[in-house]
Amino acid sequence: MADAKVIPFDDDRSRGSGSAGQRPARRRGGGNRRKGGAAEPVPVREVRPLPVPGAARDDDSVSGGPPGGRGEARAPEADGGLERRVAAGLAFLRRRLTGDYEVDDFGYDAELTDQVLMSLLRPVYEKYFRVDVKGMENIPAEGGALIVANHSGTLPLDGLMMQVAVHDHHPAGRHLRLLAADLVFVLPVVNELARKLGHTLACAEDAERLLAQGELVGVMPEGFKGIGKPFGERYKLQRFGRGGFVSTALRQGTPIVPCSIVGAEEIYPMIGNAKTLARLLGFPYFPLTPTFPWLGPLGAVPLPTKWTIQFGEPIPTDGYPPEAAEDPMLMFNLTDQVREQIQHTLYKLLVQRRSVFF
Repeated sequence: MADAKVIPFDDDRSRGSGSAGQRPARRRGGGNRRKGGAAEPVPVREVRPLPVPGAARDDDSVSGGPPGGRGEARAPEADGGLERRVAAGLAFLRRRLTGDYEVDDFGYDAELTDQVLMSLLRPVYEKYFRVDVKGMENIPAEGGALIVANHSGTLPLDGLMMQVAVHDHHPAGRHLRLLAADLVFVLPVVNELARKLGHTLACAEDAERLLAQGELVGVMPEGFKGIGKPFGERYKLQRFGRGGFVSTALRQGTPIVPCSIVGAEEIYPMIGNAKTLARLLGFPYFPLTPTFPWLGPLGAVPLPTKWTIQFGEPIPTDGYPPEAAEDPMLMFNLTDQVREQIQHTLYKLLVQRRSVFF
């Protein structure tokens, strides 16, 4: 595998429209919905069966009312609910097989994300990491916003859990579009899944397009420096770059929402880094943990830590003039403000938590 290239978020303006080549063209499925005139319904006379003494009426079980007889009660709408789920599943499979579905210009597949991918991530979110979410009201109900979070955990599970949190708990049912490094889009399978989930390249052009479309965009400015830091430096934020994400938010006039994630640091305690092996594989680092690679595939299972994700108060950017995006001092001050707010919240959450696992 070729050496992974990390594109600094704030240096991508010089690339112009070159990043568009990374995005697949808008694809539509081959099956077209036919829109013909509907035939007039044929009137059907309703035939009611004679009542049977002591038996439950069928219309009671369908409508959810109490059974009419003294026999064994059935759960209301149990059969109907199962039938609807089966019908919905078959309809979903038909659309996937016939190509009767859509993805956007970035490869985001909303139907597959909602019905399949989120269903796979949700048990990890709810049962394994038992994530608590705070401050969801700080995410706007509509319009673009840039969510900036700390990054940790050796593998980028924190971004996925943040995506599930927004998807499942935001009152407006919003979706979070994450910005990811080049390495994500060169790995087999991972590349396709990331595109389907709505992830795109961590560059200013893609971020600005999404924000202009009114999307929620998530970025983790620490990059590999944060996710691959030693366990001894846990919850100490690394450098946030030169403020590229702030410049993007200023250009679009969208608020910046700081996000602090506690619990991800301990899922893979990184006690060493096999740098030579990392260079051979083209990875930015090769982690050594108490269980990996010593226990083989079993060592790749993350520890079941208890997570908390807190979204802080948004920092507005719409009050600045257009030329503010080119002011290095302003970008430095706003970047430092976002970083300090995330770091302060991390310390606060660490003091409040009872245990790493409970």
